[in-house]
Formats: sequence, C-alpha cells, structure tokens
Amino acid sequence: MLRAPSVRRPHRRHPGGGLSGPARARPPEPAPAEWRAGAGQDGHRPVALVTGASSGIGAAVADRLAADGAWRLLLNGRDEKRLEQVATRTGGVPLPADLADPRARARLAEEALLHSGRVDALVAGAGIGWAGSFAAMPPEDIDDVLAVNLNATLHLVRLLVPGMVDQRAGRVVLIGSMAGSVGVRGEAVYAATKAGLTAFADSLRYELAPSRVRVSMVLPGVVDTPFFQRRGAPYRRERPRPVPAVQVAEAVCRALRTGRPNAYVPSWMAMPAWLHGTAPGVFRSLAQRFG
Repeated sequence: MLRAPSVRRPHRRHPGGGLSGPARARPPEPAPAEWRAGAGQDGHRPVALVTGASSGIGAAVADRLAADGAWRLLLNGRDEKRLEQVATRTGGVPLPADLADPRARARLAEEALLHSGRVDALVAGAGIGWAGSFAAMPPEDIDDVLAVNLNATLHLVRLLVPGMVDQRAGRVVLIGSMAGSVGVRGEAVYAATKAGLTAFADSLRYELAPSRVRVSMVLPGVVDTPFFQRRGAPYRRERPRPVPAVQVAEAVCRALRTGRPNAYVPSWMAMPAWLHGTAPGVFRSLAQRFG
C-alpha cells in the first residue's frame, strides 16, 4: 500500500473539500453504455479512481458512487486514517499518496492498474487553497498550489488516459471552480490553477474526440466544506450561500454517466460565467462593486 509522505502547512491543504454527510442510498444507476457494451465484457463493474477522497467533495463522490452500486472504487487521499474510514463505508480500496510527489502519483497509477487491471474513470478531486494578498503570498505556497491543483492533476491524467484510449472507453472528470471562470479577489493563484484546468479540459476534449473517452469539468461555486478553514481564511460573505458537497457529487455522477463537458453547481452559476465571457466590462464593474 502506498504511504503518504509528511505534509507541510497542513492548515492550508484541501483534499477536495468537506463532507456534510453520507449520500442517501438510492437505486443503482446504469454505467455508461460503452462499458455495458464493451469494457465490461469481463463481467466486472467499471473502475473509478477518485482523488481527494479522504474528505470533502472527493469523499462525497465516493459515497454517491457507492450508493449507485455501479462502480468499483479506488480511493486516493493523503490522510490515511480518514481515507480508511471512507473506504470502509464505501467498500472502496484505499490508495493513500500525496499527488504533489511525482514518484507517489506514478506509484498510485501503477497500483490502481495492478489492482483492477484498468481504470475506466478518473475523478480528480484533490486540491488545496490559499487566501490573501498575492503580493504577500510566500513563494513556496505558490509552488504548492500549482503543484497540487494543476501539475499533479495533469500528470495523473497523462498516466491514465492512454489506457482509456486503448480500451476505447473512459471518463475524466475534473473538479474545477467558478474562481477559474471569473477570478476571485484574494485567490489569484488558486483561480489561475482552476482556469488552467478548464483550458486543459477543453484542449484534451478536442484531442480525444475520435475516441470514446470523454472529459468533463464540474465547476462549483461555494461549497460547504472545511476548504475555507484550511486555506487560511473562513468564508464570510452572505451571498452566494454554500451548497452541500453532495450536490457537487451529484453533478460528478451525471458527468460520469453522460460525458457532458461542463456542469455548474449550482446551475445558476453558469450566468456569471456567461456574463464574464460576453460582457467582461460589465462583469468587472459588478465584481468591483459587489465582489
């Protein structure tokens, strides 16, 4: 089993957000048609690897997929104790590793493939935050946020996507953020990493169009998780109100099922993203006044 190396500045680490409670049990949903028709010929359920699964959005996704009963789960996180707890209640296999470590993420991909023979879906939920003035942000924290949120995710996708292309079926779901669509004061580097993921998803989507591998972005607004405490500053705005992590998990499950490109959580968040793209001057004026 992989062992997570020690972590600096744990109060700023964000392994995918916080979990407000386990998802309610519900009837299983069918796996995507390509796995029912092709990749599932060995009689097994498709395999999903969820990163950031030790808490928050990642743990909510693991609970939701376990409730569906349509997936075999491989669960990654840095906190071994919490990851074991999630694995126990979901029936998933815990694979602890710090994705910022290139050797650890390479071992994670190898361990996942050795354990299940393939990875049909990757839900990239691991991430960290940092809040405050960019001018005052320590250089090492810039490197940390870039390493975990962007660099590690791109490398892990690179390790797993070729197998999906070979089997002509697969899903990649990246957990982005509205901060990457519109920018947020006091979170310049975090927003940059999420914007980078959005551009990466678009580019990869074009490349993989001839295959049956689909790339989706789930873009939450404010989510009710420990993220804000861990980034160094609590969430103090009255609006928008935080949504539960299980709502984001629902959007992830829909993306796995349908392969649709983008999902905003809550759905009205698509409006400010649209305004930012179509009338940036108007958006900036509103953001300066109310943001």
